[in-house]
Amino acid sequence: MKPKILLLIMMFVVNIVLAQTPADKEAVKKVILMFQDDFNDGAFKNARQYAANDWIHIHPGGGIKKGIDEVLAEVIAVHVTFLKGVTMKIDTMDIRFVHPDVAVADVVHTIDTYENPPGVMHVNEKQMKLYVVAKINGKWLMTHDQNTIIMDTNTAANK
Repeated sequence: MKPKILLLIMMFVVNIVLAQTPADKEAVKKVILMFQDDFNDGAFKNARQYAANDWIHIHPGGGIKKGIDEVLAEVIAVHVTFLKGVTMKIDTMDIRFVHPDVAVADVVHTIDTYENPPGVMHVNEKQMKLYVVAKINGKWLMTHDQNTIIMDTNTAANK
């Protein structure tokens, strides 16, 4: 009987030690907000503060870029062309820890009107982004983000 009680106590203590704190959740949220600020600015000048060197970005068309330099080259290029001046805002954010040092966040963003490809307007579009944020050397950093357009949210007449 005593070994069972000891085992239960040990399991309880381990769960407490491995549990995420509100500070962890806020740190993950801060990473996502920093990304959103950079998206809205378009220059991504703060990316190295919130993104890992091996950042992987998957855009709505399914294209994938690997490594912070490759990702930045792509996102900056689209923000000086068809996404120039386009901003996004968070509608909902759900953060879940899959490991003490890894969180996934499902975030729905509303995006300003933009045109891509030429002649196809995107109006009131919502996009679901999946972010993976990991604690690397004591700092929370984005390692992956995937962007998916939520069907039937584009209210443009040409959809």
